[in-house]
Amino acid sequence: MASADLRPEGTGTITTSVPARLDRLPWSRWHWMVVIGLGTVWILDGLEVTVVGNIATRLSEKGSGLAITSAQVTGVAAALYVAGACVGALFFGWLTDRYGRKKLFLVTLALYLGATALTGLSVHAWWFFLFRFLTGCGIGGEYAAINSAIDELIPATYRGRVDLIINGSFWVGAVGGSLLSILMLNKSLFPADLGWRLTFALGVVLGLVILLVRRNVPESPRWLFIHGRKAEAEELVASIEAKVAAQVGHDLEPVDREITIHQRKSIGFGKIAATVFRSYPRRAVLGLSLFVGQAFLYNAVTFGFGAILTTFYRVPSGSTGYYFVVIAIGNFLGPLLLGHLFDTLGRRPMITGTYVLSGSLLFVTAWLFGRGSLTAVTLTACWCVVLFFASAGASSAYLTVSEIFPMETRAMAIAFFYAVGTAAGGITGPLLFSQLTSTGVASDTVLAFQIGAALMTAAGVVAAFLAVPAERRSLEDIAAPLTAATSLAPRSAG
Repeated sequence: MASADLRPEGTGTITTSVPARLDRLPWSRWHWMVVIGLGTVWILDGLEVTVVGNIATRLSEKGSGLAITSAQVTGVAAALYVAGACVGALFFGWLTDRYGRKKLFLVTLALYLGATALTGLSVHAWWFFLFRFLTGCGIGGEYAAINSAIDELIPATYRGRVDLIINGSFWVGAVGGSLLSILMLNKSLFPADLGWRLTFALGVVLGLVILLVRRNVPESPRWLFIHGRKAEAEELVASIEAKVAAQVGHDLEPVDREITIHQRKSIGFGKIAATVFRSYPRRAVLGLSLFVGQAFLYNAVTFGFGAILTTFYRVPSGSTGYYFVVIAIGNFLGPLLLGHLFDTLGRRPMITGTYVLSGSLLFVTAWLFGRGSLTAVTLTACWCVVLFFASAGASSAYLTVSEIFPMETRAMAIAFFYAVGTAAGGITGPLLFSQLTSTGVASDTVLAFQIGAALMTAAGVVAAFLAVPAERRSLEDIAAPLTAATSLAPRSAG
């Protein structure tokens, strides 16, 4: 709740209907432009992670043009990418709340493009490591800038399904990365020192296409009016309304809800931290639980999947990619097919259900695996079903932290919880699960599954008690801006 000391000198108190006007918009081509311009970054992330994992063996071969070992690619380079993602999320998340969504989602994409291009030109291991770290910084920054912008531009009625599908599109990139690697690493088509470089070049090309679309995505009007730029916000929303009305072929319904705020140019980091952890402690616990739970479940399944298939089922290492494609497809179908239920049935039952169900199914998978009842195909089928539900749940973690905290803290909240989840999944997870899945002892792999399943299920139980019913509600109703003098309310007759 806002207090008088939040009003800075030199800024005014304004009343605006901008949030209500954005939330009442019908779906249109303009919204598709926002989704394509902003949401496709997750495809790039999936492409990046998968491609690097798949080219590790080629990079270590003689004649690759880069003196590096496979272990360095999957170990040091992967850890630096994760570290970069955490650093980038926190640093650019802070800048996003301070300087605006648009500036930062252009800057972070430019950083990704430059770092990816220079990775493809690597001639020394240190060069490869440096630009994998910087690529991670760009991707991490994208998560904070993009999630906050999407949620502030997409109408409340569609926010849940759109956010879930966009976050789930990581797996479209993963499928593309797997198939692209098969093509680019074919020595009959490309020399050993060229194919892997071209995979990074294609990532740059895709990023440039996204950049061209993204230039047309506006700044968040919500960010503008809070930061002392009401006239610009009103003008921007009026232009959006005109475009949408023309596209849908009818006039838009008038709105009768307004919010009064004390405009500010900036809000200190101390105030942001105090708001997230002191004013909303239950929501902070919810966010941490969801991110850590999904991080460990995913690492329990995906980190050692190749080693499990080759060790226990004698699947040739060159064929594990086909199994991964099947798992990736299941991951994308989850948010795609279940996303609308988060807007209709509601956040609490769907978050709880997807977390508990995926955790329970992984427990069953662990039991069947321990008994020796599964083959490579049936184990992959079990993983596919588990991750169908887990992917929807994991995507809802990003949705949750982007909508349950005040607007001034949104990007930093996303960045913090993303960094914690990424660190848990990308550092602790691999250290733990690599030990368990590499021993060749079935009981150790069962334990890995059980740890991931237990943390995912526990997060679902937390959601059952703490999840916020945010479906179809304005962001300002879910968490009032720190600068709010009043919450959204019907416009007075006068």
